[in-house]
Amino acid sequence: MSVILAYKNFAANRNISHIGLGVAAINTAKTLRRAGVKTDVWPIMSAGDLRKRLEGTPREHVIISAPWIPTPELQALSNDFPETQFSVNCHSNVGFLQADRNGVKLMREVMELETGTANVHLAGNSRRFCSWIRSAFGVPCSYLPNLYFLESQAPWPHRPFCGGTLRIGVFGATRPLKNLMSAAGAALEISRGLRVPLELWLSAGRAEGGGESVLAAVKEMLTNLPHVQLVLSGWQTWPQFRKTISHMHLLLQPSYTESFNMVTADGVAEGVPSVVSEAIDWAPADWKADVDDVLDIARTGRRLLADPRAAHDGFCALESYVKDGLLAYQQHLAIR
Repeated sequence: MSVILAYKNFAANRNISHIGLGVAAINTAKTLRRAGVKTDVWPIMSAGDLRKRLEGTPREHVIISAPWIPTPELQALSNDFPETQFSVNCHSNVGFLQADRNGVKLMREVMELETGTANVHLAGNSRRFCSWIRSAFGVPCSYLPNLYFLESQAPWPHRPFCGGTLRIGVFGATRPLKNLMSAAGAALEISRGLRVPLELWLSAGRAEGGGESVLAAVKEMLTNLPHVQLVLSGWQTWPQFRKTISHMHLLLQPSYTESFNMVTADGVAEGVPSVVSEAIDWAPADWKADVDDVLDIARTGRRLLADPRAAHDGFCALESYVKDGLLAYQQHLAIR
């Protein structure tokens, strides 16, 4: 069995991209390989690029990350490579689809293709998304989650924060749905409650769909506060980003909607806990806070900072999620 994980390489830099889809693909590929499934990652620029690579190297399964290939071109690939199973894997839960009108259009068209072909399939990396598709549209939707490659054993014990400058990271693309303002407000309250200086680290260079106004509001809230330093971290390669993550005491990811959240998983791998929302369903229950209650986010953050088991609990939760996700891939590949 041979599997290709194909994603649109926006960076187009020597066929290497450290955007989220690329990082998700390499983690998934490494996990599948460890389980004995021959898997490769293809960063591609177009359906024509995918076609050329399949002509040179036929594969049984192609999983396309996110709906972006125009439907006529996907149908042509289906016709010309009848022995290849094509799955279009949606990487957003329902709420985020409001930011991607074309993605919704293509998703609907993939449903029609699946009905009229034998080798095109719709998938999602969120169980909630897949359940909604099946219930709302009455069509199949395979669950193909992000798999995160865990190389080491669970970190234990985790040294609680015990004073000095508190480093809190709120990383990821700057979008309204990431709830950055609430995260920054919670970080401010945590530092004041602990009476320590704060370094608040934010990702810079990728503001989308109103993200610039969000960042401006955060800066306005924190300006001229003597104990707060705002650190804007430029977009990095994934290995560099992991090093930045390891420098943090706590991460805040209280997103309104998610389907996985790579930042939280990176934190787990580096032994750093995160305050998250219910949207990040695989995380430990005591990592979750009310997204619209900044003081609840802060309370959860203070508790995690003081909990020596926090990093260990996160690792175990992610490990369990990956095992369950691996079974989903094995079932999908066997059925097809």
